[in-house]
Amino acid sequence: MSTSVDDELWSAIGDPIRRTMIDLLLSDGPGTATSLSRRLPVTRQAVSKHLAVLDRVGLIHAEPAGRERHYQVDEEQLARAVAQLSAVGSTWDARLRRIKRIAETFERHRTNNQGG
Repeated sequence: MSTSVDDELWSAIGDPIRRTMIDLLLSDGPGTATSLSRRLPVTRQAVSKHLAVLDRVGLIHAEPAGRERHYQVDEEQLARAVAQLSAVGSTWDARLRRIKRIAETFERHRTNNQGG
């Protein structure tokens, strides 16, 4: 069973600051680098770099508004990321169940061979 994962997408989501940015944009609606930097423990320049990464993988998109850009989450791309995570989780759940069965079988054989 193989699960297709977009490594660039998951690399972008893997950063805790970027996940927080996505959370803020989802809960508060569109935001700018300036408005986001007020809520995060990083500089506005760092926020801009994180936004560029999220934009490059399609998780957010920007609309120009004067000197600023208003960013919002691309819900379709976010849904794609969630579906990938769900598929990976299901794959690992199946693997872990198999490992558990193997370990239980091994333990039964070990116990039986010890005479107990």
